[in-house]
Amino acid sequence: MNTADIAVIAGAVTASLGLLWFFFGSRTAAHIAERHDDVQKVTVVLSGGYDPQRIQAVAGIPLQIDFDRRESGDCTSRVVFPELGISRSLPAYEHTTVQFVPQQVGEFGFSCAMNMIHGTLMVLPGDAGSALLDVEQGDPVDVAATEAQERESTRAEVDQLTRLVGIAALLTAPVFVAVMAHEVFRATWVPSLLLNRWWQLALITPVMTYVGWPVHRTGWLALRHRAADMNTLITLGTSAAFGYSLLVTVAPALFPVHVRDVYYEAVGVILTLILLGRLLEAKAKAGTGEAIRALLGLQARTARVERSGLEVEISVEDVLVGDVVVVRPGEKIPVDGAILNGRSTIDESMVTGESLPVGKGRGDAVIGATINQTGTFRMTAARVGRDTVLAQIVRMVQRAQASKAPIQRLADTASGLFVPSVIVIALGSFAAWYVVGPAPSLTLALVSAVAVLIIACPCALGLATPLSVMVGTGKGAQAGILIRSAEALETAHTLDTIVLDKTGTLTVGVPILTDVETLPGHSNDDVLQLAASVEARSEHPLAGAILAAAKERGLARQDPGDFESITGKGVRAVVNGRQVTIGTRRLLSEAGIDLSLLGPIADRLSDEGKTAMLVAINGRPSGVLAVADTIKPGAASAVAALQRLGLEVQMLTGDNPRTAAAIARQAGITNVLAEVLPEHKADEIRRLQLAGHRVGMVGDGINDAPALAAADIGLAIGTGTDVAIESADITLMSGALHGVVTAIALSKATMRNIRQNLFFALVYNGVGIPVAAGALYPLLGWRLSPMLAAAAMALSSLSVVGNANRLRRFRPPAASEVMMPEVVSATALAGTEPVGAAVGVER
Repeated sequence: MNTADIAVIAGAVTASLGLLWFFFGSRTAAHIAERHDDVQKVTVVLSGGYDPQRIQAVAGIPLQIDFDRRESGDCTSRVVFPELGISRSLPAYEHTTVQFVPQQVGEFGFSCAMNMIHGTLMVLPGDAGSALLDVEQGDPVDVAATEAQERESTRAEVDQLTRLVGIAALLTAPVFVAVMAHEVFRATWVPSLLLNRWWQLALITPVMTYVGWPVHRTGWLALRHRAADMNTLITLGTSAAFGYSLLVTVAPALFPVHVRDVYYEAVGVILTLILLGRLLEAKAKAGTGEAIRALLGLQARTARVERSGLEVEISVEDVLVGDVVVVRPGEKIPVDGAILNGRSTIDESMVTGESLPVGKGRGDAVIGATINQTGTFRMTAARVGRDTVLAQIVRMVQRAQASKAPIQRLADTASGLFVPSVIVIALGSFAAWYVVGPAPSLTLALVSAVAVLIIACPCALGLATPLSVMVGTGKGAQAGILIRSAEALETAHTLDTIVLDKTGTLTVGVPILTDVETLPGHSNDDVLQLAASVEARSEHPLAGAILAAAKERGLARQDPGDFESITGKGVRAVVNGRQVTIGTRRLLSEAGIDLSLLGPIADRLSDEGKTAMLVAINGRPSGVLAVADTIKPGAASAVAALQRLGLEVQMLTGDNPRTAAAIARQAGITNVLAEVLPEHKADEIRRLQLAGHRVGMVGDGINDAPALAAADIGLAIGTGTDVAIESADITLMSGALHGVVTAIALSKATMRNIRQNLFFALVYNGVGIPVAAGALYPLLGWRLSPMLAAAAMALSSLSVVGNANRLRRFRPPAASEVMMPEVVSATALAGTEPVGAAVGVER
């Protein structure tokens, strides 16, 4: 080992230690946000990094962060606060203000969309301490403008990259072809001019300085912030190769004859391939935000409202609560509200995911952005602007896409150490091959170091999780599945037990008449008409089912006389001169009515999970009416699908065991917990968790809120117009139970996609970096050309982006039955086979 060898080793060790201190040494103190009129304000300059990187604010006081972005490029085009659920576009060379109220004390990271540039928000205790975070995300109009701005920014970047790639390819191609033909294929036809180093310098210098300027500028600026990213590695590698070649060209006498090789073609090809990869990546990434754009595209642009007795067409932003809106066939419903008059069928698939249209009439709620199909109707605007269901969906999807999945911690940890480690490996590779490598050792050392710098790809690690989460949450929203966070999306795939509430989850939640059975001498219509006439005076929940069935059959009610309600037993009255008694066996028995014929009928109906009401006319047994809360169409197929996914399905209900058993049989559930009070449902969830189960609770998001919160994942059954966004981790917009299957299948598909991305990123770097460092050279004599390293690096990021886009092809599992979000009519059910469970209410 000579003096030069010792000097190189010492230099590499010193440089490595200096780099470790540079990247991981103590940092400057946090910048304290200034107080102005009860608002905290701070400006963060974005130019290769965040300046300042650490911000200090006080809890409970509105905070305005003004991001002054002084660069272009896709990497820093968005800032994300994962713990706060904030994701905001940052247009190039513009100021963008992010405002919210930090109320939770602690440290909250923020980063660019690729998770390569990081900053920290430190929130200290204040006078208004709270355990919650109040985050203002902006209204749908702002979101639409932001999305349009992002599309324009992406288009501009694609245009710029296309121009730069064209220039780079035009200048690099002659040098690359000449060198490859002469050096590799020993061609004699290559013009000597193209092999002249001064001529190659003239062609490649614009590629290095002009075409590569966006890369170099960001790379050096990142170092100024004591950080480093992919641009830094490319800059260091190409600068080393270009600088060495320039010295050899300008002053060849400084170098021995055997190390006077130049690498202009490598520099040109590396930068060309890097920019080509970014061009393809930018085009591919544009598709990952498709869900938000699709949701925003659903919004109607104008509304036809009644003003001063006239119909006028105005912008949807100008619609006010209480306005009367006229909607014609084929038009989008502009805002949320209720129908005043008219009937129609409405396609709600874009919001709820249900493909079949829904019939609507007077008093029914309608959702903005859904499509009116057949009739004209007038409606009252109830929710407008940021309060509409569509606006809630957009905000929820945005917050989910801005959140961070637990699995991303692996990538975050690796990314934080990645670039410094790669630079140290490059220095070590250079020193090792310079000392022990064969002649020309300097050339081998330089090529190995440059290849290590070029092939390393932290970008692939940074993109592995966020892109899949973005696509997954977007696909969920398109299917009517609102996922509150990336953590919920990840956790759902680990569930092994699904607990279902009964009323409103497995069943429709509204009692309807299912059976009318009469004794000889009485007709179904006659008994039902008399019963409806009596029940018209009753306030019992079951009375509504009888009245609705009579109305659907067109049976006119008559005014009852001498009406009497006997609490817990039933009702009686005189209708058209006939004494009618309706209620329990006890009521009829106390009246001395023979139950020998009605009793067996009532027993059979009760065994089927229905509430049986006995009817007597003029003191003689006449018939039995049965009312049930019917099982939702498709519930049984959804339970079967969950079981096929390997999940144990249980039912948790406050109903009596007989009713619970009846509905469980129809749904295909064997494990039933009945007579559980609402306040004890959470205890049952915790009991399952203590037994080692990962539990998903499915309920209506109101009565079941404690159980939903206690479960590993709470899935709230929504109704499309009453979105329980805050009550659960996942909200099923349509109310169809098959949405649970879709949510879990989507979680599994997303996590599979994320693992594939991480595999591509980790294995690629784990194999590529050692090969580039020359690990195979002693065994096989293989050296990795920096040009091949550049191609591999570009392909690594592109493979992650392309794989994430594969998730866009996810399709919800098909149900074996049609699932309608409407209540099935009483007429269709009366007298047929039982399809429902009883409401369990005694008369």
